[in-house]
Amino acid sequence: MADFATARRDLVDRLTRAESLDERTRAALLAVPRHEFVPEGRREAAYRDTPLPIGEGQTISAPHMVAVMTDLLDPEPGHDVLEIGTGCGYHAAVTAEIVGPEHVSTVEYNDRLAREASETLADLAYESVHVRAGDGRQGWPERAPFDRAYLTCAAPEFPSAVVEQVRPGGIVLAPIGENSQRLVRGTVQSDGSLVTESHGGVRFVPLQ
Repeated sequence: MADFATARRDLVDRLTRAESLDERTRAALLAVPRHEFVPEGRREAAYRDTPLPIGEGQTISAPHMVAVMTDLLDPEPGHDVLEIGTGCGYHAAVTAEIVGPEHVSTVEYNDRLAREASETLADLAYESVHVRAGDGRQGWPERAPFDRAYLTCAAPEFPSAVVEQVRPGGIVLAPIGENSQRLVRGTVQSDGSLVTESHGGVRFVPLQ
């Protein structure tokens, strides 16, 4: 596929019609070259609406799922956002397009994926995104508090440390469940509890 830009625009046009995307989400998807985050041998498939393997048993999420999650997270410019599950860095780049790269902190369990994601993000001018390898269940307390937090991997429940690192009124978003998963958005209350709503069935790799 020689013309990645055209393929990306066509994909985003289809997603916009299908999902009624917010304009900020649409603009972010148009701006981020998904093919640069996909292993070279799979770049011909970069603008199909499907997850793709990136090694270490992990995948890059399907574009429609990144779009839906971005809309549900409702990030605004300047929001501080925590991502759990960096993977290849694509979702972090989409978030960075909206809030600003310096406002994105992302934690990846696998050392190699964290290192490669950091390199890819830097190559594409997202070098201000904060990437570290570690246990996502612990969040990133040194960079808290956050306005938004999301998981790109499924957990049995929202990790308590992640919720605690989100400001009251902030949003957490994650695939919740094991054999059966639901995409759940929670709004953090002043007492630290969550008011949650479900947004349908999903299938993600598990949180490690």
